Amino acid sequence: MTIVLSILMVISAIVLIITVLLQSSESDGMSALAGSSSSESFFGKNKATTLEGKLALATKASATVFVVLAVIMLAI
Repeated sequence: MTIVLSILMVISAIVLIITVLLQSSESDGMSALAGSSSSESFFGKNKATTLEGKLALATKASATVFVVLAVIMLAI
């Protein structure tokens, strides 16, 4: 059981790393933290159909799987 969970955790970590690296950098560094306005809203129209939207969804999914597997591994 531990071996299977470890393999799944490594796979989810690799997917997480790849999806984060494939995302384009849209922020302006520290000015994004300060709340400066950009030309595109966070809740943009048809954002989920773009490649960036799909990568963001894959990143969230793989991060969730990774965290859940980490908690399960701690409980074992």
